[in-house]
Amino acid sequence: MSNKTIYIVRHGETDYNRKGIVQGQGVDTSLNELGRKQAEAFFKHYAHLPFETIITSKLQRTHQTVTPFIDRGTPWEQFHEINEIDWGIHEGKRGNAKMQLNYKELMKNWETGNFDARIPEGESAAELGARVEQFVEHLKKRQESLLLVCAHGRTMRALMCVLKGVSLTEMNRFHHSNTGLWHVKQQEYRFEFLTENDTTHLEAFQLERL
Repeated sequence: MSNKTIYIVRHGETDYNRKGIVQGQGVDTSLNELGRKQAEAFFKHYAHLPFETIITSKLQRTHQTVTPFIDRGTPWEQFHEINEIDWGIHEGKRGNAKMQLNYKELMKNWETGNFDARIPEGESAAELGARVEQFVEHLKKRQESLLLVCAHGRTMRALMCVLKGVSLTEMNRFHHSNTGLWHVKQQEYRFEFLTENDTTHLEAFQLERL
């Protein structure tokens, strides 16, 4: 096991994000114009870092967010373990009152420890947590000293719980902006968080839009 620095970023914005349509892992959307600009801003801010490997989910919105790093020749690997959660019958649908009620009931179940609860035909928190734990075990064993990981909102909530060693009941306290960055140091089996959901790289871009 090697000590390492890990940058974990959420993908950039998609049209489904903007329109409030549920994506999950069954809807493989691409970045919209704003998402591409967010990805560009992230690259410009962190291009000086010599990442040894890029790790993404299997979904294209994560690939596209870190494409500038991949295009300069950095090795790239994909892991289904960090795909977004499967939101079942909600995927591909715009949020409505019934869906919002189902979601609130699901969050209440998860926050009280019922990790087997799920949206019909979807994935439970227990299943999400199990695959994220597999990914973290793999991450611990990697020999690189500097890694960039790009994943998804709900998956990152579960990932932060695993890295911090806290229960999945705490998932909802971890916020995630599009291209929000989590800067993590691994020392043996311990993970230290230096920044959480940092969007400093977007400040220059936001000034340009005014």
